[in-house]
Amino acid sequence: MRYDTVIFDLDGTLLNTLDDLAAATNYALAQMGWPTRTTEEVRAFVGNGAQLLIRRAAPTQSTQQELQQCLELFKARYQAHRMDATAPYPGVMEMLEALRKKGCKLAVCSNKFDAAVKSLAQDFFPGALDAAAGENEAAGVPKKPHPAMVLRIMEALGALPAQTVYVGDADTDIDTARNAGISCVSVTWGFRDRAFLLAHGAQTLINAPMELADIVEG
Repeated sequence: MRYDTVIFDLDGTLLNTLDDLAAATNYALAQMGWPTRTTEEVRAFVGNGAQLLIRRAAPTQSTQQELQQCLELFKARYQAHRMDATAPYPGVMEMLEALRKKGCKLAVCSNKFDAAVKSLAQDFFPGALDAAAGENEAAGVPKKPHPAMVLRIMEALGALPAQTVYVGDADTDIDTARNAGISCVSVTWGFRDRAFLLAHGAQTLINAPMELADIVEG
């Protein structure tokens, strides 16, 4: 096979989390007495971690203390309601099963906060993933597009760069793969469209999850 290790982004790639992210964002904003945001606005804000999501959604004059309070409200609300509307994209479960049958090692690497990543991985993909990691800068691990998270997963799985591919839906994922020295596949069903991905350097795009199985085989 061309690749024996596949590392996925989570939001917008394996799971459609947008409605739950928007609901938790607007809950936190409302609790702070701030204006809420549309789902499409939240779509544009996600991808770089919860802290930046809240900073982008909050009023520009917000203080650091207020932003931190809003972030904690968001995290608590999201963790409690992470499965209200979230579901795998059509074809994702079949794709993961096909890759497992080929003997691929599978992992998730996301800028979503680590507790939520691990919870969602267990909620939706029990036994299907060899590793799952989310944002944990408090432990000294920079978030994407810094390659540290991906490289740590590769080391844990014994994966070689030439045989590893990163799959995501955003420019952050393209940059992460480049920084890690591995290939990238961009998906068109997520939070960013084809034109956006091409403008940000996407080279290999897929329109349906099962197309990935053919790429992995080479």
